[in-house]
Amino acid sequence: MAQPSSVLFSPLQIGALAVAGRVYKSSTTESMGTEDGFVTDAMLEFYSPMVRAGTPLVVTGSFYVAADGKLAPRLCGADSDDKIPGIRRLAELAHRGRSLLFVQLNHGGRQVVAGLGGGSRPRMDVVSASARLDPILRTRPRALSTAEVRQMVDTFARAAGRCVEAGCDGVEIHLGHGFLVSQFLTPHTNRRTDEYGGSLRGRARFALEIVAAVRRTVGDRVAVTAKMNGADYLPGRRGLHGEELVETARMLQEEGLDAVTVTVGHYESGLPMMRGKFRPMLRGFVDGGMGSSLPPAVKHGVRAVTPLAAAGGFLLWHHREGFNLRYSRPFARALRIPVISVGGFSTAAAMEQAIRDGSCSAVACGRAMIADPFLVRHLAAEGRADPRCDFCNACVARMGSQPADCYHPALRIRRGRMLAREAAAERAAAEPTARSAR
Repeated sequence: MAQPSSVLFSPLQIGALAVAGRVYKSSTTESMGTEDGFVTDAMLEFYSPMVRAGTPLVVTGSFYVAADGKLAPRLCGADSDDKIPGIRRLAELAHRGRSLLFVQLNHGGRQVVAGLGGGSRPRMDVVSASARLDPILRTRPRALSTAEVRQMVDTFARAAGRCVEAGCDGVEIHLGHGFLVSQFLTPHTNRRTDEYGGSLRGRARFALEIVAAVRRTVGDRVAVTAKMNGADYLPGRRGLHGEELVETARMLQEEGLDAVTVTVGHYESGLPMMRGKFRPMLRGFVDGGMGSSLPPAVKHGVRAVTPLAAAGGFLLWHHREGFNLRYSRPFARALRIPVISVGGFSTAAAMEQAIRDGSCSAVACGRAMIADPFLVRHLAAEGRADPRCDFCNACVARMGSQPADCYHPALRIRRGRMLAREAAAERAAAEPTARSAR
């Protein structure tokens, strides 16, 4: 049992914000927006139990900063002023439960599927650092011009400004997982010869300018954080790892970054990004997930290799709590700002150990919190999730095409019963107050 005196419930300073705990909801694709990228009632319902559970910090899934960076249908955007009222509804929901809300800002770059973002998306609209084919999504982007890169910096800053106007407490800029900014950082995807290519500082220039521009736009009272790779995990290709990424984080820190969440991999990395079980994930990806829009030959290939890939993936990348700690630890040792680790956490003991041994300052949970939105409340009472995610990755397979939810048949039933039980307990607790008010 994790007592309130546990390090998990001690405050953490992120920039000007005092966050009332160390267990956060990590960014996960909700797929609950309208086709035009507006926040919906379903999205509020998704986050409501996490807020009611006392989750100190909620980070949304990717909000696109520009239409050509929308990864998939039903993602939300921060690309125009008419999105502000919907984002404000999310912020108000979080604040009613005393949670802080950070919106993750992202541009997919080459990691989009032409036509998948809603409406038609010609291939020429897919952009990146360089014209490098994405072997998974089969998109060949065009390279952004130098002037377009500078304009994109302003695009990120304007999106951050909208989130702050809506009442959000911070923004998380996605610099990892092979999305646009990550494509600039990584030599494999950045073959530029202008000021945004070449050396590590040249390749990091785009990220540094984004952080600086966002900071100028939002001021010092709002947190500016980033999600970035601790390793690109691109064997045989020119990916980043170790000290180069830590050095990038040091440069971002000097530009005003308040915290960094450490993850791993590009889409091109495949299975090592998520760990766990892979048969439900691979099947779901092509049969109902984002992969359902891939060319038939690619889908057939995925189905053909699923048994072997799932077995091999489970042996090589089976689930364990804190599987990214090996990557977050060097960041925690090198930086002055908080370092947050994602990667399979679900028990208080594992979370406490990760923080106490200096591998990170806090942990963030995605799949575990989808399975158990009341995770923080249950950690305080029992020390573990209820129900506990078994990391089948069926939810990952459907992200970007179907609403975020637990798709494990047995856990889904247990989850429904738990939600009903928690709702009944909340109603019972509220009755004395309601009677006294009368």
